Amino acid sequence: MIDLFRRFLNKISPDGATHSDVDPEYEVNLAVCALFVEMGRIDETFTAAEMEQVLSILQEKYGLSGDQANALMAEADRELTESVDLWQFARVINEHFSVDQKVALIRRLWQVVYVDGKMDQHEHYLMNKLSNLLRLSHKQLIDAKVAVLHP
Repeated sequence: MIDLFRRFLNKISPDGATHSDVDPEYEVNLAVCALFVEMGRIDETFTAAEMEQVLSILQEKYGLSGDQANALMAEADRELTESVDLWQFARVINEHFSVDQKVALIRRLWQVVYVDGKMDQHEHYLMNKLSNLLRLSHKQLIDAKVAVLHP
């Protein structure tokens, strides 16, 4: 928590202006990865299949190497541990993603949910919460789900 507070203070200059020395692309990738990690662990079991699915998505869709994807997942896990909620991650995504990119992200999150062939109540809750945080409609959420279940 202290590290989170220090990072916040480091973003504010003496004149009150905010700044960030974090690469925006990295910040977006970290936010996206945090949502994947949270989805994987929401039911308190981040299975090997879910982990492989997340790593595959990070490598194929976001152009990361295996080492980069693993390092990003570790950092995302640390950030999630220090965070109060998911809003900080959704805010970054909302600032940098178009609606189509957010729908594609939701579709990839559905892939993580259904890697084991089923959805539990925790995953259902989180998908609805994320669609709201990402300012997507229920129809967009369901259309993305259908696209995953019936390609």
